[in-house]
Amino acid sequence: MELFFYISLLITLFILLVSVIYLFIYKNKSSKYPKAPLPPGSTGWPVVGESLEFLSTGWKGHPERFILDRVAKYSSSVFKTHLLAQPFAIFYGAKGNKFLFSNESKLVEIWWPSSIVKLFFSSNTQASSKEGAIKVRKLLPDFIKPEALQRYVGIMDDMARRNFADGWENKEEIVTHPLVKKYAFSTACRLFLSIEDQQHVDKFYKPFEVLIAGMISIPIDVPGTQFNKAIKASNIIRKQLIFIVKQRKIDLGEGKASPNQDIMSHMLSTSDENELQIADKIFGLLVGGHDSISSACTFIVSYLAELPEIYQGVYKEQMEIANSKAPGELLKWDDIQKMKYSWNVACEVLRLAPPIPGAFREAITDFMYKGFTIPKGWKIYLSINSTHINPEYFPEPKKFDPSRFEGSGPAPYTYVPFGGGPRMCPGKEYAKLEILVFMHHLVKGFKFEKIIPDEKIVVNPMLAPAKGLPIRLYPHKN
Repeated sequence: MELFFYISLLITLFILLVSVIYLFIYKNKSSKYPKAPLPPGSTGWPVVGESLEFLSTGWKGHPERFILDRVAKYSSSVFKTHLLAQPFAIFYGAKGNKFLFSNESKLVEIWWPSSIVKLFFSSNTQASSKEGAIKVRKLLPDFIKPEALQRYVGIMDDMARRNFADGWENKEEIVTHPLVKKYAFSTACRLFLSIEDQQHVDKFYKPFEVLIAGMISIPIDVPGTQFNKAIKASNIIRKQLIFIVKQRKIDLGEGKASPNQDIMSHMLSTSDENELQIADKIFGLLVGGHDSISSACTFIVSYLAELPEIYQGVYKEQMEIANSKAPGELLKWDDIQKMKYSWNVACEVLRLAPPIPGAFREAITDFMYKGFTIPKGWKIYLSINSTHINPEYFPEPKKFDPSRFEGSGPAPYTYVPFGGGPRMCPGKEYAKLEILVFMHHLVKGFKFEKIIPDEKIVVNPMLAPAKGLPIRLYPHKN
């Protein structure tokens, strides 16, 4: 009996020991960094977290303050918060950018707030929105690589001439941002969809204005709210795009359109996706192809109005190009390559006023950064604008200095208006071309001054002057 008791005790102890070992191994397998703490920070108020403060700093025109205040408070380049009903890790600085860009699809992947998914993807394609974005990125290089862009220089030049003739010439004052947005949208419609009729473009543009105004509104889908209006506008746009896609499909079948005439034809010719899926992809391209570019062009006008010596440098370079052309001759690819100072100026504008203040990711596994655990499922926000004004990377960060971009330019991962890594914006060269063509016609035609010198800046959803940047025009006599 006593022997049985000792045997039972040994068996029990053995089972307990095995269980403890198993639990220890399992715990280590289920979490790579069980002892690493979460990043410092606050989850804010119940439910809303710190969302209101995060959004309000953008509405007030200083989105970087939310980031920089907490970086200083916690003495850390990564901190936790709670935004948009999600736990977040905020990454700040070049090292954070490098880590995230280098671990795309390994530790993190693209993520969008549910409100954005609801606006830009139909209910039938929301589940595959990430896969759809990957497919679009694979299709785009054929149309926006430098060799392909050479074909668009003349078209963009013609579009810019029309824009300035219709909206700027014979005007004493204009409001810059709305005009630039319509110009960039018209150019996107021409190059992506082959739509040239301006009346068609104008009709198409109206629901886009409503949509964009509701992108960062409070996502409450109740009649009368900004978000509800944005959803209705999204549905109108999608119906129009489906009609355009169906008509193009017919035209391709009848030989009235070519497979390579624009992005839409290419998608229809090389993809087995249906009209709705293609319409959703073009939807995103039209927004990305005009809203960030129009923000950049608007702030280029703003800085050139403030800084006469910078304006003079751009003017000198562009007039040398203009004077080398015959009357009415369109710009060529070689002309664009000569606009080096102008592009340095544009890059400095994008440093100080990046159209998109930051980017979202999602942790697809537990990982550790800077000694802190980032749990699987947490959302990540990498701050672009606050990194751009870090004095460690850019001495006198608030000073406008295009020479920062001479030679090899800023250190890697310190300047990221177009993102980086596998998710580097595929439209970077397209944006560069459109911005430079705009700058050419801007300074060739006008000098200008701000009507509201200290105009407030807002994020809505891109960085923009609150009143649209009204300016007074002084046309050049020649």
